Amino acid sequence: MRPFDHRTPTSIDEAIAALPAERSRTGAQVIAGGQDLLTVMKDRIDEPEALVDIGGLGLARIDEAKSGDLVIGATTTIQAIADSEVIAKRFPALREAARSVASPQIRSQGTLGGNLNQRPRCPYYRHPDVTCFKKGGNVCLAEFGFSKYAAIFGGGPSYFSHPSDMATALVAAGASVDVSGPEGDDTIPLDAYYVLPDAALDTETVLAPNQVVRSVVVPAPTAGERSTYLKFKERASYDFALAAVAVTVNLDGDTIVSARVVLGGVAPTPWPSLEAAAALVGRPMSPETWKAAGEAAVADAVPLDHNGYKVHLVKGVLYRALESLA
Repeated sequence: MRPFDHRTPTSIDEAIAALPAERSRTGAQVIAGGQDLLTVMKDRIDEPEALVDIGGLGLARIDEAKSGDLVIGATTTIQAIADSEVIAKRFPALREAARSVASPQIRSQGTLGGNLNQRPRCPYYRHPDVTCFKKGGNVCLAEFGFSKYAAIFGGGPSYFSHPSDMATALVAAGASVDVSGPEGDDTIPLDAYYVLPDAALDTETVLAPNQVVRSVVVPAPTAGERSTYLKFKERASYDFALAAVAVTVNLDGDTIVSARVVLGGVAPTPWPSLEAAAALVGRPMSPETWKAAGEAAVADAVPLDHNGYKVHLVKGVLYRALESLA
């Protein structure tokens, strides 16, 4: 790992001033829990000259606004989200996503902001001695090589899968991200926060290198709303999702009147499935409806040589998630 300076700003403005205007492998970066960033540095993907520590800026909080919206500070730990009674009662999918992240030790250090902004987990991208397309090479090695963990939606020219459980659940909840930068404060809907690799290869989000995430705002759930998050992972202990789904539905009697479905672990971003949602609305909460939603969810999937199993996983995980909401 390259030597670096450790900077401890006393305000958001001071943190912003310590960050570079242009994105580069060696420019200063924000650190909070460091559970992903430090591994990125060890793998020599990025070698920042300085880390700007925002852990002391008072950004760890879980508050209910008067509107009923939930405000979660960027440095709130994943474990705090998993343990929150407010979140368990009003935002069950978010709690389930938090509890599915890694291990208790990692959750106690990892932060919400870090989880939302973690880098791809593709084994080619993470290998320090491999230059894949995303790291300046000529080809996405997952496309033509080992593709077990690669995307089946939205891939090309790079086929990594987005690793964040929290992002998938928060996109389904209609959350937004509050950020600060040299030009002032901004609010970005989370479903517009992530970018596909055909739009940018040097980043996964629209966040500028000199912007800092302050908080995430989750809209108040509607009356009678039901939500869940479910993921399938390779290891029983802890692992990233091979396929995951966040689902929100509203029912009138037994009829689904509105639905949101977001897939995780199968695309370079959290992947809203408008097709699956449309297959649910106006239909009864029944096994036939759940099967139809699964078929709709994977209709446009484009699997590679080794990840066709994800098509079946998506259908199964979505079925199970919907069954749990019945």
